[in-house]
Amino acid sequence: MALSRLLLLCMVASEVWDVQTRPIDFVCNRDARRAMNIVAEMEAALRVCDGSTTLSTLVQLPCIQVHKASWGNKSVCDPQEQRGDIVASLKLLIEDVKVLKAASQPGCTSSLLHRLERSINNYLRILTHLELSGPAESPALSCVPQSTQSLSTILWTYNRLLSGKLEGLMDNLADKCTPQ
Repeated sequence: MALSRLLLLCMVASEVWDVQTRPIDFVCNRDARRAMNIVAEMEAALRVCDGSTTLSTLVQLPCIQVHKASWGNKSVCDPQEQRGDIVASLKLLIEDVKVLKAASQPGCTSSLLHRLERSINNYLRILTHLELSGPAESPALSCVPQSTQSLSTILWTYNRLLSGKLEGLMDNLADKCTPQ
């Protein structure tokens, strides 16, 4: 009982309840982005969950492969395309997370899926409201998604998406930040 209360307290304390910043603030503040990435906390909570990390259905994983020529070179990269790729990956993941949540998972797994859904929604809100120049790209996946039933694999892949592709996009948008 005490463990479940501690987990609930950690979950409540780590959620982003009311973000009053602009999306450009997200781009310009690496520390805020790191603080918003709660995957390590979710992985720690998963380790103390009673039961298995195997889910009842398959979940499609977001695309985390980075094409170095287009993501690492500012003269080649297209931020609209990069954002579209990340948004498509997040939408793919959140749809499967919603299905899993509806299919009554055990208590601890259910609360982790809820946190994961909130986290993905926060990133989607920021990315969709981020003002970028040029024609808007339709969200499109840059890979054929793999599937898994492992919640730990899902969290690891989600973290790679955030620390890889999302940080790459933020690095490419750093010129929009005003020096402090």
